[in-house]
Amino acid sequence: MYKEVFSLLAIALSFLAFAPYIRSIRLGNTKPHVFSWVIWSVTTLIVFFAQLADGAGVGAWAIGLSGAITLYVTFLACVHQSDRKSTVTDRVFLVAALFSVPLWYFTEDPLWAVVLLTVVDSLGFGPTFGKAYDKPFEENMSLYVITVFRNFFVIAALENYSMTTVLFPAAMSVFSILLIGMVMLRRKTWR
Repeated sequence: MYKEVFSLLAIALSFLAFAPYIRSIRLGNTKPHVFSWVIWSVTTLIVFFAQLADGAGVGAWAIGLSGAITLYVTFLACVHQSDRKSTVTDRVFLVAALFSVPLWYFTEDPLWAVVLLTVVDSLGFGPTFGKAYDKPFEENMSLYVITVFRNFFVIAALENYSMTTVLFPAAMSVFSILLIGMVMLRRKTWR
């Protein structure tokens, strides 16, 4: 029963995290890096299926919801003319994320897909770190702060603890904390 409660808390925090971020995009205050969100939506959805395959159970629900909402943020970023620049590195990350599906298929182990996707998703923070460093007031930090707490509940809700189920939410929390710290420092020193 408590796993379901943790999962529902993670789902509620997902909505709480994304609602102001989506509102901020619609108002033109937040301009997400489109390519980061493309990468994050692909990786999050594939990780969701890998977690399900490894028995994550209700602990995967918030990751699946986040994948769907991330697709919507990607759509909004495209519609609202956000930062669309992509580099060769960005495209390599996207290809690597897509490569995780055949890697999983041929190894018959979702862990390798999750490891690759976690690396790709972590590297997908690169364009957002760069943009947020240059324009620290164009990122809505509430999304990342709430994501850290949400991932705590995701991990608590997992029905099976393994590298396949824990790695992705734990790593995303670490990178969210790093982004929050960098943006807070940049906002203090912004001229």
